[in-house]
Amino acid sequence: MRWTAAGAALAIVLLAGCKASKPGRTTTAAMDGAKRWVFVGGRRNRNPIAASPQSVADGKEAFGHYCIVCHGLDGQNTGVPFAEQMDPPVPSLASPAVQRYTDGQLKWVIDNGMAPSGMPASRGILSDDEQWSIVVYLRHLPPLGSQGEPTIYGN
Repeated sequence: MRWTAAGAALAIVLLAGCKASKPGRTTTAAMDGAKRWVFVGGRRNRNPIAASPQSVADGKEAFGHYCIVCHGLDGQNTGVPFAEQMDPPVPSLASPAVQRYTDGQLKWVIDNGMAPSGMPASRGILSDDEQWSIVVYLRHLPPLGSQGEPTIYGN
């Protein structure tokens, strides 16, 4: 197949328009709202596990079995070398965007994952009680960096 000058020019114009850039605030806000209100289920589900020192400790333990590779020991990506290079980046679980989800929505994300973000589903891996206890832990995260870095990354 031979390219004509017009075909080559059209290809250049089309390809020049194909670039990825960070979305603006309006687009980000719209997508965050869509996730929170449309795509993420469980909004009305209530956590059956009350917050207590024991339930926070149980949540931290369950979090340590499944979540630390991507979110770090503190849930804020401390020591996770690829967190910012992911597309989209791994969010800090202490961020306002994450903390605005209801407990039921956080449990839904843990259970079902969040495509195409890279967040895997834990259904069949973690029990409902473990997932709910992780939600309790997410509401009581330790200070940034206070837990050190996951040993899996060579510490």
